[in-house]
Amino acid sequence: MRNRMPLLIALACSAMAFAGPSVSWVRLEPDQSPSPRAAFAMAEDPVSNQVVLFGGFDGSTYLNETWTFDGTSWAQQNPDISPPPRASAMMAFDEPTAQLVLFGGYDGSEYLGDTWLWNGADLTWTEAHPNTLPPAVTGPMMFTDPQNGHASTFGGFNRVTRYQGDTWQWDGSDWNRLSPPTSPPARGSGVVSLDPVRSDVVIFGGLASLFPGNTWSWDGTDWSQQTPTIQPPILYYSAATFDSDLQSVIVFGGGAGGAIQDRTWAWTGSDWAELQPAQSPPGRQSLGMAYHSATQQLIIFGGTTVPDGAGAFFNDTWSLTQQ
Repeated sequence: MRNRMPLLIALACSAMAFAGPSVSWVRLEPDQSPSPRAAFAMAEDPVSNQVVLFGGFDGSTYLNETWTFDGTSWAQQNPDISPPPRASAMMAFDEPTAQLVLFGGYDGSEYLGDTWLWNGADLTWTEAHPNTLPPAVTGPMMFTDPQNGHASTFGGFNRVTRYQGDTWQWDGSDWNRLSPPTSPPARGSGVVSLDPVRSDVVIFGGLASLFPGNTWSWDGTDWSQQTPTIQPPILYYSAATFDSDLQSVIVFGGGAGGAIQDRTWAWTGSDWAELQPAQSPPGRQSLGMAYHSATQQLIIFGGTTVPDGAGAFFNDTWSLTQQ
């Protein structure tokens, strides 16, 4: 035990040191915003230098609107063709094709397995017609692969095959099921984000048949379970993205055991640390989060207190800033 004490003390000090930077969530006041909604897909598009938001659910209607955020204002786009309405889909950027890839979701009656591509150069949607498709799911955990830059997805849920535990990758025209030696237990709607500095992807929590309170990383070849000394409560319907200023994956909100969360967490590459913002948005789940590189802002938008329509729906925009 005596030999372990210096290591334990160092780990504790490291976590406290990371939590030290003074941060605050600041509410932005754009001229216009999307209407209140939750469970939409949202990601940064490096081609147009905008954050793209698609779809969602507002308590009564499944939506198929496309909105973009330029760091200051939201603008509704009106492409000639759009994906059908849906909630609980997800998007990730595919670097080789320079497009956002949208997959999955639910339209009120059907689980969706179609694939759509957003071209930021001309602000258009195109439906892809791959030969192979992952199972139709809600809550797929999508990310950009740290090695080859392709849009990839893990997990998700549907009523037929329940929680998924496979890793799929988009090659620009088709989906390929990968066969890593190790995989996390099946789950959906968990924390997921690329960490470009450490060249890996982190996933945590989610909804699952088996205990999902574990942290995993993907290096482009295999999944590895991590052993952090600190972990958030088991989060689902949360949001995460990498913050270039803090050099960490930031997580906000979500549900945990039925309780709505308003806490902010950071994944440092080896451990979780809870941040202590001077101000935080109201607790929510099924929100969107993205990092806008051009203005160096990590933003969140929307979400709900109860996703079945019985609670409050938000349409506020917040930015995480260092003070």
